[in-house]
Formats: sequence, C-alpha cells, structure tokens
Amino acid sequence: MNIRQMALAAAGVLVLSACASTKDEPVAPAPPLGPGAIAGTVAADRDGDGIIDGYYTADGIYNAIQGPPCPPPPPPMPSRRGERG
Repeated sequence: MNIRQMALAAAGVLVLSACASTKDEPVAPAPPLGPGAIAGTVAADRDGDGIIDGYYTADGIYNAIQGPPCPPPPPPMPSRRGERG
C-alpha cells in the first residue's frame, strides 16, 4: 500500500511538472487610445442614455464632463397684433 501511494505521488509530480514553465511570455502593448480618451480612466454613463456623462479615475473618483454652456433661446417672434406699417 505504501508503494502505491509513493507511485501515485510521483506520477502527480511528474504530470504537474509539465505545466510549469519559467519562460516569461511577452505581453502585447495596449491598443492606441481613441480621440478624447483619457489614459487610465473608465467611462461612465450614469443616467443610462448611451451618452458618456463623465469618467472614473484609477482611484475611484468620478469626474463629470463639463461642456460649454448652452446658447440662450432665440427671442420670441413679434406678435401679429398691434401697429402695422
């Protein structure tokens, strides 16, 4: 019985040693960033409308995207009543 356990342990070591390798596999470089992307951040769509609202930095802080203010609405059209000509 003891010889059988030793043979089983030796077979296990032999099988598992085939999986071990000391070579370091080369890591592919990251793809280039797209326009407007910030390296090391994750985009965030907080309201779920499909438009990115901000981004999370590596330390977990949310930063909202600040755009320019919207232009004011056009002035109201002159009424058709009143003086003419």
